Amino acid sequence: MYLLPDSWTWDSWFVDDGEQFHAFYLKASRALGDPDRRHRHASVGHAVSTDLHTWTEVADALVPSDGPAFDDLAIWTGSIVRGHDGLWRFFYTACSRENPLLQRIGLATSSDLMTWSVDPGRKPLEADATCYEKNGDSAWFDEAWRDPWVFEDPAGDGWHMLITARARHGNLRERGVIGHATSPDLESWQVEPALSAPEAGFGQLEVPQVAVVDGRAVLVVSCLDGELSDERRASDPGGGIWSVPIDDLTGPYDLTRATRLTDSTLYAGRLVQDRAGAWQLLAFRNHGSDGQFVGGLSDPLPVSWIGDRLCLDAATPGAAPR
Repeated sequence: MYLLPDSWTWDSWFVDDGEQFHAFYLKASRALGDPDRRHRHASVGHAVSTDLHTWTEVADALVPSDGPAFDDLAIWTGSIVRGHDGLWRFFYTACSRENPLLQRIGLATSSDLMTWSVDPGRKPLEADATCYEKNGDSAWFDEAWRDPWVFEDPAGDGWHMLITARARHGNLRERGVIGHATSPDLESWQVEPALSAPEAGFGQLEVPQVAVVDGRAVLVVSCLDGELSDERRASDPGGGIWSVPIDDLTGPYDLTRATRLTDSTLYAGRLVQDRAGAWQLLAFRNHGSDGQFVGGLSDPLPVSWIGDRLCLDAATPGAAPR
């Protein structure tokens, strides 16, 4: 496990530059005392590895701006892709001191994955109220518009962004949907209708990712017990990381097919392909046997299909019951 002595680490995303794997992750000082305080003090750390097991910390990637700005309080989860022009683009979630409950998506760029720059004049991507719940539309605790996962259209027709979002209708703990935006060039983005329907048992669908694992497409999301419907909580208490078999990377996604991949000791899972071509799950260690927050990156955990269900080995600590 990658565990920093002076910082908690949690949500992560990964880049393979052909020579090294790069882990980018949320981090906050353990001097805060209470791990629940970490969200409003989050920045983005960075580590490198050749094998996904042993990591070397390098300079942090991104911290909140001086402001006043949409990203002057905390930087949250994102994803990184390389455009056809060779430039790396980091799409990240941010919140501001002016309105901490409002989540927006910004963009930083880099030529080498080490030094990142943000254009202060660039307008962040916001939720469209015609499609998605906005802060104050319900009794939900914040405006969900975060965790962008960007990937190129398999047919080469531009780019897609998946987003943790909420529908404007439905039961409070069943409004979670996969938000969607599209772009022809990674620069201009158009917010689109959601790629999934509400009423699937999830109040929110955090850190979405799609991948093709052993020839089959899958969506991976995360949701804990407090944001699940009563029905989901009864069958899968505690929540965790979930997988959904899908027909097409670009959707639509049927979240009623979601099954639990892990229990709540692991969270914010990412699928990463290792140098041998095998798919691994990396996630953060959410809590230990004592129930206390851990805040460290797990070792890679092999995944495989059993029927229509993506699974960890049954003996893996944190694997969900089959």
